[in-house]
Amino acid sequence: MKIISYILSTLFAIVFFIILLVFHPIQWIGLKLGGQELHQKVVNVMNWFLVKSLLILGVPVRVENNYDIPKNQTVIFVSNHQSMFDIPPIIWYFRKHCPKFVSKIELGKGIPSISFNLKHGGAALIDRKDKKQAIAEMINFSKRINEKKWSATIFPEGTRSRNGQPKSFASNGLKMLVKYNPDTYVVPLSINNSWKVFKYGKFPLGVGSPIKITTHEPIKVDSLPFEELLQKVEDTVKSGIQQ
Repeated sequence: MKIISYILSTLFAIVFFIILLVFHPIQWIGLKLGGQELHQKVVNVMNWFLVKSLLILGVPVRVENNYDIPKNQTVIFVSNHQSMFDIPPIIWYFRKHCPKFVSKIELGKGIPSISFNLKHGGAALIDRKDKKQAIAEMINFSKRINEKKWSATIFPEGTRSRNGQPKSFASNGLKMLVKYNPDTYVVPLSINNSWKVFKYGKFPLGVGSPIKITTHEPIKVDSLPFEELLQKVEDTVKSGIQQ
C-alpha cells in the first residue's frame, strides 16, 4: 500500500500544483475585471478542482447537511481542524455563504493561488507573534464579513490535529466574531479523516480514507451567554468526531 501511495502521491502533487499555478492568473484577471464577486467565483471553481483532485488518492469528500443554514447573511462556521484539506471542501460546499478564513500571516505570501486569495479575498491574516496586530486584524475581519454579508470559518483549536484527536477550543477568535456579529448564527462542523491524508507525514500521502464533514444545527448567537455558547459549540463539534 505504501508503494502505491508513493506513486499516487507524486501524481497528486503534480496535479495539485498545476491547479494552483493555473488559477493564480485567473484569480488576478477575475479580480481586475469583475471585482470580488467574480474573484470569488474563480476561487470556488478552483476549490472544486482541488476537492476532486483528492480522488487521485482515493479520497472522496462527502458533506452531510440536514439543516437550513440562513442565507444572505453572515454565519460563523466553527470546525475542528485536521489538515489543509479541510479548507477546499468548506469553500466549495458552502460557497453560497461565501466563507472566509482566519489564517496565519505566513500563508499570505509565496504560495500560488492560495496566498493571492488570502490577501485579496477578504481573509484575516493573523501574526501570532504580534498580539496587537492580531486583535486589530480580527476586529477588521469581523466588521468586514458583517458589512459584506460574507461568512467566517474559524478553527478554535488553533493548530491542526495530527491524529484526529480534538484539542480544546480557544475563545478569543469566536468571541471577537460574535461581538461584531451579534445577530448571526454559529454553524458547528465536524471533520473526520482528513488527518489520515498525512498519516505517513508530508510524503507519501495516505490513500483510501474518505473525508466526511458533518454539519450540525445552527445556533443563534444571542440564544446563550458567550461561555455557554462556546461550550455548546465545542461539545457539538466533538460529538461528531470519530475516535
